[in-house]
Amino acid sequence: MPDTEHSRLIGRRHCLRTVLALGAGILAGAGFAPRAAASERSKLFATPLRSAKVVIVKTGNRIKGVRTAMAQFDLNRFDGASVAVKANYNSADAFPASTHLDTLRTLIEGLRDAGANTITLAERSGMGDTAEVLDTLGVSALTRELDVKLVNMDELDSTGYVLYQPAKSHWSRGFLLARPFVEADRVVQTCCLKTHQYGGHFTMSLKNAVGAVAKHDPVDGYNYMGELHRSHRQRSLIPEISQVFRNDLIIMDAMKAFVTGGPHAGKEVEPGVIVAGTDPVAVDAVGVAILRMFGATDKVAEGAIFDQEQIRRGAELGIGVHAPGQIELVSFGAGSDEFAARVREQLQA
Repeated sequence: MPDTEHSRLIGRRHCLRTVLALGAGILAGAGFAPRAAASERSKLFATPLRSAKVVIVKTGNRIKGVRTAMAQFDLNRFDGASVAVKANYNSADAFPASTHLDTLRTLIEGLRDAGANTITLAERSGMGDTAEVLDTLGVSALTRELDVKLVNMDELDSTGYVLYQPAKSHWSRGFLLARPFVEADRVVQTCCLKTHQYGGHFTMSLKNAVGAVAKHDPVDGYNYMGELHRSHRQRSLIPEISQVFRNDLIIMDAMKAFVTGGPHAGKEVEPGVIVAGTDPVAVDAVGVAILRMFGATDKVAEGAIFDQEQIRRGAELGIGVHAPGQIELVSFGAGSDEFAARVREQLQA
């Protein structure tokens, strides 16, 4: 792993935070890698990869598609593990704006079948009240049915977050990552495929990790999302979160997608695929290729895919692959080989 100095945990500026930050012994303003010596749960996950497998399942059946995609990865890693899940519930708008309930159910059931000990779904909505969004979309009911712990990040106090201030970051004072994603043995996310009209250009796995960060600081009210959306470096700030937000498995539901607008509404297309991987740079690069195949916005279509700022910054930080040739596409389903060949063409263009 890279030197843990690259992602030090900074003692909180307030006395209360000094007491609460990841246990005793942390001096205010002093940095150290959280729990790095004790376990892998809080290590910095910026390990450059020589290659990354990305699975594409072409299907008309979402449930079978998710199951097939998950089966291509080593699920033994989840046996006996505590798992934190991040889905996409930014608003109360239906899929592809938000995670489809069948996708979430199938993912959770797959983790249970793999032997996961506990599963926690932690969410924060940027466009609406989180509790209302989760109720409206049936997420609250599903978590009760499946015995999944549901964490509404809007209700967390300062003990519910961990402050990170990576050395390689444009965040002015670091960012608060929700504690479930820090303390879980494994972290899994399921994202959608869509463009983003508010400066992100596109929103997939890298952007989905933004929802694991606090909107406001519970102590002094600082607006982290205000900083993000006002910054001309927004598309660099996004992947910088993934220096500490881990991805043990990513499921991208691209049965439908937005190729304009987003994240809550836009022109819909139907790629009809489930995409999966463990490298957010590789997964998002494949996602950009798919958006281009279906006529995405000029901002998404311009230049080489690895010159897109989110992708480029993620590669620079070492959180994933840094070239299209490092992406190993594995395809399943009728018409999947042809689909994957078109993706490769876009990646190499």
